[in-house]
Amino acid sequence: MKKLIITTIVLSFILSVKAQSSPPKVVHGKIERIENFESKYITPRNVDIWMPEGYSPSQKYSVLYMHDGQMLFDPESSWNKQAWNVDDVASKLFQSHKIEKFIVVGIWNGGETRHSDYFPQKPFELLSNSQRDTVNAQLKSSHVPITNTFRPQSDNYLKFIVKELKPYIDKTYSVYSDKENTYVMGSSMGGLISMYAICEYPKVFGGAACLSTHWPGTFTLDNNPIPDAFITYLNKNLPNPKSHKIYFDCGDETLDKLYPEIQKKVDQLMVEKEYNEDNWITKYFPGENHSENAWSKRLHIPLEFLLK
Repeated sequence: MKKLIITTIVLSFILSVKAQSSPPKVVHGKIERIENFESKYITPRNVDIWMPEGYSPSQKYSVLYMHDGQMLFDPESSWNKQAWNVDDVASKLFQSHKIEKFIVVGIWNGGETRHSDYFPQKPFELLSNSQRDTVNAQLKSSHVPITNTFRPQSDNYLKFIVKELKPYIDKTYSVYSDKENTYVMGSSMGGLISMYAICEYPKVFGGAACLSTHWPGTFTLDNNPIPDAFITYLNKNLPNPKSHKIYFDCGDETLDKLYPEIQKKVDQLMVEKEYNEDNWITKYFPGENHSENAWSKRLHIPLEFLLK
């Protein structure tokens, strides 16, 4: 049963890249789609830009970059009929004046390239050849689509965001371009790449929200060298807590069962690096599973933390 759940999750993201033929419907605000944004770094993919109700070129907005863009807004157009409902959650916070207004740049995942796009590359490169072979075997057994050898492409994915997509957004929309108003957010593998983004580009991103962060990298904790590699990488690369905010969380059901013990090690490291309640939060949600419904229910927490 456990392997069936993992396989379903992996294959679902491959299918989801073809799940929408038109921009998702939203309850609040509006969405503009860039079809197959061309890149010299990664495969072309759709980008959905959500603007809040009353968006005006005469006002400046913060920018939230989010991964798995096809799962963010409309449950009717997603593969599993679930979504983050970002427009609804954000609009309620705007109405209560709890956060500053922002736009969302929803970057679609690349389907078959999702795992390699989102897997932090430099921690993987810390592994020995035999450890990389172990990771490769674990991913193949979980039906992650790889050819012969797994090779993360996350450095190129981040170059796409920073060198191609962000300049386009800054030029086209009425937004602040500084790091104090630029954030990144995702869940699962999207949580990993959000963590990696703020570490690799601390001058670009001022805050990162990592929900149900997929610390194992593969889908087992047995003989898995990846979590320790992530800890080693974070120890050397966490950004300055005086000028950055980081949010982590996890549940303890379905795939989230793999996360709490590793997250505790990350939490200890955050304390050692002098992060505190002003610039770092980790939340635990007993009974919550690995799904868009779960992330939607608690989305208001990282939004308030980053954008209050």
